[in-house]
Amino acid sequence: MAQLIEEIWGPANRGTPAERLSMTHGQHDTIAYRLSQILIKLNQGDHLDPAELADEFGTHVRTIQRDLKVRLVYLPLLKTRGRYHLEVAYLGKLNFKDIERFAALAGVKGLFPSLGRDFLKDMLGQQFQAPWLVRGHHYEDLSAQAGVFSQLETAVVQNRLLDLDLLKDGQTKVYLAVQPYRLLNTKGIWYLAAVHGGRLKTFGVGKIQSVQVQDQAFARDSSVDAAIQTEEGIWHSPQPQKVLLSVAAAAAEYFKRRQLIPHQKIISETADGTLTVETTVGHPNQILPIVRYWIPSVRILSPHGWQEQLVEQLSSYSSGLASNRSMDVATQQSI
Repeated sequence: MAQLIEEIWGPANRGTPAERLSMTHGQHDTIAYRLSQILIKLNQGDHLDPAELADEFGTHVRTIQRDLKVRLVYLPLLKTRGRYHLEVAYLGKLNFKDIERFAALAGVKGLFPSLGRDFLKDMLGQQFQAPWLVRGHHYEDLSAQAGVFSQLETAVVQNRLLDLDLLKDGQTKVYLAVQPYRLLNTKGIWYLAAVHGGRLKTFGVGKIQSVQVQDQAFARDSSVDAAIQTEEGIWHSPQPQKVLLSVAAAAAEYFKRRQLIPHQKIISETADGTLTVETTVGHPNQILPIVRYWIPSVRILSPHGWQEQLVEQLSSYSSGLASNRSMDVATQQSI
């Protein structure tokens, strides 16, 4: 079970932000931390007011209600005079490992269709053995940058401007008066979503060499928060591009089973099983690598020129391989 939890969230969230980062190699997650704290309170018999929890964790009351009613729905919770508490029979039965398990699993509840109250009772048993293993992304190691990560956390929480020294194309580039909004973990890589020069950008945390947090605060723009929350990835654009794909029947079942591209929407399906799939992206690099992976089953219908751009890239790559092969043959003949 411990292996499963580390696959999903990383080791337990303990200590200061910098210490947690050092111990977990960058696998820090706000939801798991918040749920673990709520579980500790419930386990010790506290009666919880959603509004008070929202103030404590610096989030909206609707988020706390979703924690209690959706993410922790499988717990035997009671509601008395607007406060949530655990059934008396379950008080004090959760040890620290149980709390780690519940917090991690609740955060990915949709991954486990069978997660329910019976499952909870099984987990309370001492001999519980997980019947599944979830394999996720390999997370980048930011342990050497624990100080930088901690500074970024502080700047995000306190809405304070900061200056960044970022390694880009082998050179250090300075970004001044950056407005940090959120730390994002996408496919195991940490990014800082921030506004710089009036534009929403993402900065790879692993490339940040130093951070200077300023005393000056900035006013958050709710539209920026909404854009970060909505976008699936690290590419942000003020004018998102709608893309249409044709997916052959051979690959259609995979696209129907789950979302393989950002904002995936199946528009139509022909008699032979071919799908027309719509997506919205902020940059061509959000979709081109995916299309390359699914060749020859997927091709771009629109925007005009994107399919031709992809074919040109592949042609250039093929020509480069052929040229390298010729050079290798010539080298071997000369030896």
